[in-house]
Amino acid sequence: MATIQLDRVSKAYEGRGVLQDLSLTVEHGECFTLLGPSGCGKTVLLRLIAGFENPDSGSISIGGEVVAAAFGESLPPDRRDLGVVFQDYAVWPHMTVFQNVSYPLKLAGAKEAELRERTQRAVDLVNLSGLEKRLPSELSGGQQQRVALARALAANPSLMLLDEPLSNLDANLREEMRFEIKELQHKLDITIFYVTHDQEVALAISDRIAIMDDKGIISQIGAPLEIYERPANIFVFSFMGLANFMPLRREGATLFVGEGGQVFSGSAPADGDYVLGFRPSDVILSRPGKEAARPGMVAPGFLRGRIKRASFLGAMIDYQVEIDGVFLRTELESHFALDEGLLFAEGEECSVALHNMHWFTREEAAKEGVRI
Repeated sequence: MATIQLDRVSKAYEGRGVLQDLSLTVEHGECFTLLGPSGCGKTVLLRLIAGFENPDSGSISIGGEVVAAAFGESLPPDRRDLGVVFQDYAVWPHMTVFQNVSYPLKLAGAKEAELRERTQRAVDLVNLSGLEKRLPSELSGGQQQRVALARALAANPSLMLLDEPLSNLDANLREEMRFEIKELQHKLDITIFYVTHDQEVALAISDRIAIMDDKGIISQIGAPLEIYERPANIFVFSFMGLANFMPLRREGATLFVGEGGQVFSGSAPADGDYVLGFRPSDVILSRPGKEAARPGMVAPGFLRGRIKRASFLGAMIDYQVEIDGVFLRTELESHFALDEGLLFAEGEECSVALHNMHWFTREEAAKEGVRI
């Protein structure tokens, strides 16, 4: 069993704290993603689990065994039953695919028959069959990353640590590889601890996601849909994808949009000024005079806006809309926009309604540096 448990783990470099009192449990057999901005301490945490670094305080357990504790003995990486794949493929250029994958087994003293069997099995698992004799220079970037995966899998680990393994690949290869990683997890019943700043990859492959802020603090842990639909705070909401923010000011019992005179008809959670958060997909565009209520929208909910930018992106049309000095973005499927008469030109007036909104206070927005 490869359950990972971190108990009040801290790590600092030259007096600067990177991780402080971090506690976390990753269950056996799940794909758990640590997602956060660059420099927040994600890779430091992975290196601590791998055994390349030791914690300043706290302890780390894998499969119920303490592998690292402050001021105590730490189990070396090769005795932690894990494989590691980094952003850099780190394949040896002078070795063939087979030699690269089998090298850790050779160092471990595996017998020839076992070495060949386990190496070939790992090569087959990552769909490199038939390329065993090729050098890395004869492989694509995606194939080289598969070599790194196969090399980590050859030792039959119960835990895989993946540190931004897809960031050097192009968009199509990233999409292909993320599905292959998920398939491997199910096929082998292994635990995957995945570190990335890529929200799309995290949402696609994860059973659970932990969102880490730029101070190294975990803001929320949950399933991808839960994280996306019910963010714990404004940082999580803004980090999990393209976000629109609309400031609302209160005058008596009435809320107004931005600095203009349009009344916002929704009910705020409490008194005070608010910032409304919503995704581009939560913006409903209509032609003035042809508005129609839709499920989930604020009623009557229509605000007057103007198209500031219209960008045709093939399958989608991206609009930037201004409402009383507030700018927001929305996207419509091109066929839908054509069928519904929603092909707007820049400068045209439009009506805007919203649904699936998140209410944040002005204080929250200011604290996180959200631009509104």
